[in-house]
Amino acid sequence: MAAMQHVLVLIAAPRLHRLDDSMVATAIEAMRAAGAAVGTPRWLAREEAAELAFAGAAPVMRSAVERVLEGWPIDVAVLPADNRRKRLLIADMDSTIVENETLDELAEQAGVGELVAAITARSMRGEINFSAALRERVAMLAGLEEAALERTAARLRLMPGAEALVATMRRAGAITALVSGGFKFFTSLVRARVGFDLDESNELVLRDGTLTGAVVEPILNRDGKHAALARIAAARGLALADCLAVGDGANDLGMIGAAGLGVAFHAKPIVAATAAVRIEHADLTALLYLQGYTRAEFVTA
Repeated sequence: MAAMQHVLVLIAAPRLHRLDDSMVATAIEAMRAAGAAVGTPRWLAREEAAELAFAGAAPVMRSAVERVLEGWPIDVAVLPADNRRKRLLIADMDSTIVENETLDELAEQAGVGELVAAITARSMRGEINFSAALRERVAMLAGLEEAALERTAARLRLMPGAEALVATMRRAGAITALVSGGFKFFTSLVRARVGFDLDESNELVLRDGTLTGAVVEPILNRDGKHAALARIAAARGLALADCLAVGDGANDLGMIGAAGLGVAFHAKPIVAATAAVRIEHADLTALLYLQGYTRAEFVTA
C-alpha cells in the first residue's frame, strides 16, 4: 500500500450530532472513489471524532468527503500525517477563546453599541483597515469610566473547549499564547483563567479612572500577530511548522497562514475561505483532535 502521507479528520459538533460507523464508511467510500488508498479508521473519541490515514490528493479528498456529508454538522479537515502535535499555540481571544466581542460590549455601555459593532463586523471581514477601525472605535469610548471594564470582564464567557485545549497542550509540553487585537485588561484575566503562558494585546489609555478614547501605539494588528507568532516561536527554537494558530477574523489571517497548522474557528467568510483548516461546527477541542489527541488524553477540570 502507498505511504499514508495525509490524515482526514471527521469531528462532530458536540450535542448536535453523533459521528457513527456508517458516516465514517461513507467518507471512506467517497475517498476511494476519488482515487485514495485509505487505512483503517482510528476513533479519537467514539461518536465524536475519527481519523483516516490516506494516500491521495489532499484537496480532492476533503472536497469529496464534504460533498457526501453535506448538511450534517460534521467538520472535515485534511492534514499532513507528520508533525501533527504542535509545540506552540497562538490564539486570538474575542470570538475564539471567549464568546464575547469585548470592545462591542464596552461600546454598549458608552451608548454607541450598534455603531461600534458595525465597524467591528466590517473590520473582521477584512473590509476596512484593522488599526484605523480600532482607533475609530476606541475614540467613541472617551469618557467611559474604568468600572465599565470590570462589568464587561464579569460577563466574559469562555468558548467551550478552551480550557481543555490549553491544559492538554501545556501538559504535552507546548507553549500557549493569547495574542489579541483586544485589550490587556481582558487578555490578562483570560490568560489567568484559562491557563495561557503568555498574553499580548493592545492597551487602553486611562486618566483619572476614565477612558481617554486613545489606545497605546503601535497597535497590535494583523502584522503584529504574525510577528508575535514568529518572535515567540524563534525565542523557543521552534519552526513555524511546529506552531498552531487559531482565530476568526481578518486580522488573524497572517498568523493562520504562517503557522504549520492554521485554523479558522467559526470564522468570518474571508478567513474560512483562506485557511487550510476550518472548524465550523465543533468546539475548541476540535483543535486537539486535529493534532491526533484522543479524548482520553484531554486534561479537563
